[in-house]
Amino acid sequence: MDFAFDAKTEQLRATLLEFMDSHVYPAEAVLEQQLHDATDPWQRQPIIADLKAEARRRGLWNLFLPDPEHGAGLTNLQYAPLAEIAGRSPHLAPEALNCAAPDTGNMEVLAMFGTDEQKKQWLRPLLDGEIRSAFCMTEPDVASSDATNIATRIDRDGDDYVVNGRKWWSSGAMNPDCAIFIVMGKTDPDADRHRQQAMILVPRDTPGVTVKRAMHVFGYGDHAHGGHAEIVFDDVRVPAANLIAGEGEGFAIAQARLGPGRIHHCMRLIGMAERALELMCRRAVSRVAFGKPIAAQGVVQEWIAESRVRIEQARLLVLKTAWLMDTVGNKGAHTEIQSIKIGTPAMAEWVIDKAIQAHGAGGVSQDTPLAELWVAARTLRLADGPDEVHRMSLAKRELKKYL
Repeated sequence: MDFAFDAKTEQLRATLLEFMDSHVYPAEAVLEQQLHDATDPWQRQPIIADLKAEARRRGLWNLFLPDPEHGAGLTNLQYAPLAEIAGRSPHLAPEALNCAAPDTGNMEVLAMFGTDEQKKQWLRPLLDGEIRSAFCMTEPDVASSDATNIATRIDRDGDDYVVNGRKWWSSGAMNPDCAIFIVMGKTDPDADRHRQQAMILVPRDTPGVTVKRAMHVFGYGDHAHGGHAEIVFDDVRVPAANLIAGEGEGFAIAQARLGPGRIHHCMRLIGMAERALELMCRRAVSRVAFGKPIAAQGVVQEWIAESRVRIEQARLLVLKTAWLMDTVGNKGAHTEIQSIKIGTPAMAEWVIDKAIQAHGAGGVSQDTPLAELWVAARTLRLADGPDEVHRMSLAKRELKKYL
């Protein structure tokens, strides 16, 4: 395994690092002010459009998609260090690069499973950044950590499908630019439990679709990415041609979608942890308590050293996972994907927590990005499958060797 950056990755890293310094970090305060002044906090703020135009001009666009026909054609190993850099400003950089969830996963679904017409109508505008999308899988009335529990119905009626159900935590749905929902539901509840589901494209303006409310994450509305919504589908009728891949394919599509999504989250989490460590070190050498810089305190030195160890461990496992996904495919990297999904959010949460502690009351204020970084890391111990489900599955895979 060779994790050295090739020439293309080095060139993109240099371009992205300069873009972060010259545009993204300065834009964080601008975005906060624009959100404060906005009459509609969900409306895309001008600074986002400016960053997207500049990123595209620099060739920093659709870096996540390995399909060269639609994306940058990078391997997972090439994309990993770029996603890490973007993760240092997770509420701005990924969207600026058109690499923000849930659009990334939705574009991957359409690229892999969509018909030519579906790609023309929905994938092309998403790739061009003209619209946003939402992924509607999680439901409030069932334990959605088991995707086979999904209760929303997708019933065939002549040339249409009729969708009925209630979803929540549908990421991106509050954004007024969100034009299309990918909805997971059941077409045949009597089939094998992994063949009951399907995914279907539902335009936002379809009669019967009601976006009821925004979901807040630890009090944050996550306005930059279009929030997370509760949505009701009441006799929503769409053409049968909107079904993706076919009846019974929904669970398999979800697994294909979540593999890359999980590693992308972990890549960005490493960047979040690196930024937190940087802020912790700067604070430690500049703040004096009890007559000496807090960097001289043994406990703070321990936090800093342990943070470096944990970040390096996580990065190496994420790079190994990316390499395996490139060489043996997502199924061959299943153990490693689950391992990084368990370990990386916990690592980032720990590092960010120590950085908050080093900042004292300032660490939980709006004067640093640490509070929002902690919220994002803690939330990712639930998103794309909770820790406990990944641990259960990983343990079963290990035990198979001995049974």
